[in-house]
Amino acid sequence: MTRRRATILLHWSVLTLLVLALAAGGESAALNAAFGLAGLAMVALAIIFGLMNGPGPKLDGALRAAHPWLSRGMYALLAWTSVSTLAVVVGAALPGPSTRTLMVSLVAASSLHAIFHLWRHTALGDGALRRMTPTSLHGML
Repeated sequence: MTRRRATILLHWSVLTLLVLALAAGGESAALNAAFGLAGLAMVALAIIFGLMNGPGPKLDGALRAAHPWLSRGMYALLAWTSVSTLAVVVGAALPGPSTRTLMVSLVAASSLHAIFHLWRHTALGDGALRRMTPTSLHGML
C-alpha cells in the first residue's frame, strides 16, 4: 500500500470512527480503541514520512505561512485525543480535559479544516480535495 493510500484510508477511517465513537457516547470500547489506534497510526505515518499536505501554489500571504503550523496542530490534537481515548479504554484517564471534550474539540477543528479545504478547492481552484479523496471520486470534484 502506498503512503497516499494509507493516509487517505486512515483520514476517512479516523473521521468515521470519531463520529461513531461520539454517537455511542463513549460507551463502546471497541469503537474507542479503533479510533485511538487509527488516529495514532495516522500520526505515526506523518511523523515517519512527513506531512503529505502542502499549502499549494495558489495559497499566499498569512494563510500560506500558517498552513504547516495548522496542520501540525491538527495532528497534535489528533494524537492527544487518540492517546486519551486509548487510556480510557485500558481503564486510566489522562489529566486535563476529558476524552469527550477532546473528541468534540477534534470534531470542531476537523469542521474548520474541511471548510478551509472546500474553500481552497472552490475559490482557489487548486484541487485541494483531490489530495484526500479516492481517485474513484475525482470525477465528482
